[in-house]
Amino acid sequence: MEAYDVLIVGGGPIGIACGLEAKKKGLTYLIVEKGPIVNSLFNYPINMQFFSSSEKLEIAEIPFISKEAKPKRNEALEYYRRIVTSNQLNIHLFERVQGIEKNDDHFIVTSEKTRYQAKNVIVATGFYDLPNKIEVPGEDLPKVSHYYKDPHFYASQKLAVIGASNSAIDAALECWRKGAEVSLIIRGPEVGQRVKYWVRPDIINRINEGSIKAYYNSVVKEIRQHEIVVDTPEGEVVIENDFVLALTGYKPNFRFLQKIGIELSEDEKKLPVYDPETMETNVAGLYLAGVICGGMETHKWFIENSRIHADMIIASILEKQESKVPS
Repeated sequence: MEAYDVLIVGGGPIGIACGLEAKKKGLTYLIVEKGPIVNSLFNYPINMQFFSSSEKLEIAEIPFISKEAKPKRNEALEYYRRIVTSNQLNIHLFERVQGIEKNDDHFIVTSEKTRYQAKNVIVATGFYDLPNKIEVPGEDLPKVSHYYKDPHFYASQKLAVIGASNSAIDAALECWRKGAEVSLIIRGPEVGQRVKYWVRPDIINRINEGSIKAYYNSVVKEIRQHEIVVDTPEGEVVIENDFVLALTGYKPNFRFLQKIGIELSEDEKKLPVYDPETMETNVAGLYLAGVICGGMETHKWFIENSRIHADMIIASILEKQESKVPS
């Protein structure tokens, strides 16, 4: 069984940052990622542009040069991939971690391929894998997706987009521009205030001119093969429909966190328990890094404000190692 000082679950930007810092400080480490390098970013929409500027997406003080101030998905993929390859990081791709068990002073990490031993484990898995379901009849139809990739697919189709955040608004605009007939279903009274400042006026103008039909204070009650049923302030509306993009957000894998012993707050936020100074959870030697630290508050942590977690965690691990060395 391979043994490491640190095993990092998740090969996203923050997991990569943790690997870089571990390598820099001379620790033996392994990053285990269930998909390709920066899997979540790979699954973002093809044309997505980040809210953050390139320097705020940098990790380990490695410059990120982009064509525009705010880089696009393909530039981010290139940046993080080059970091992994040029630094020869020890990373296993397409290998899902299934369990983590504490055994005296070390952990046994079980993946779908093998088992590892580690003195410390960092969980940096993000939250993009589990969509927030709307829990209505018909949500499991093939026409429904909780992920948006490419607007070309929806050209000349009647498309319903559910949501009011960046992902939903970007999808609505891009698909409309490729010729889709877009209906936007928004639970609240307006387009989300967190929508990118250069995008929000665009969607509002498209709605006001009638190019995109918006239903405010409305929820989808049922999805049928060729239509959807929407509960609006004016009553129930049946809309002809070919496809549905239910872009209502995502959530961390709370079941996995609880399975490995991490405590969660009992309120709806489900905040995991960790020391904000070290990022160590209630399980000694088990750390959290990145956006997963926010529980259901998925807007709280981003690459730009959680990249410091790598330094904090590795510093904590080194301090504990030094305290065990006999004087």
